[in-house]
Amino acid sequence: MRIEYVGKNITLRDNFKEEVEKKLSRLDRYFDEDVEARATFSSYGNFKTVEVTIWLKKGTILRAEETTDDMLSSVDRVIDSLDRQIRKYKTKLQTRKNGESIRFEEVPQDETTIEEGTKEKVVKYKKIGLKPMFIEDAIMQMNLLNHDFFVYEDAETSKISVVYKRKDGDFGVIEQE
Repeated sequence: MRIEYVGKNITLRDNFKEEVEKKLSRLDRYFDEDVEARATFSSYGNFKTVEVTIWLKKGTILRAEETTDDMLSSVDRVIDSLDRQIRKYKTKLQTRKNGESIRFEEVPQDETTIEEGTKEKVVKYKKIGLKPMFIEDAIMQMNLLNHDFFVYEDAETSKISVVYKRKDGDFGVIEQE
């Protein structure tokens, strides 16, 4: 696993990176090929947050984030969380249909202007690559990322759709007209 280390409000020393790499190598048994990962470490007061994102070759993304008062404890909890995700979705990840070509399309950003005096402001822009997938795969990906919604291209209709988690625990879908 190739790991990119990112520190926010913290300086990462080489011996710490080696320790994290050793801990993350526990997950190597799940992956056939080299995968890329990003480990982000941040410190705010007594809170030490670790976020690990792993990009698998077929377009699936695994992500976990944990916060404790000790950085290595946060790392251990993130690894445990990723391990649970992989085991939980093992069957779905193995039986997932492997398309010969994956299309990634950039979603154009809406350039809206905000009138002066309003309190709303855009603080982050994000570009995403869309991949054709079925609703079950989109729900799985949303859960793997631990998000409340997920934007994807519906494999049946080729339209942009959003699946989201409802307050009652069920899921909803917003489709493009």
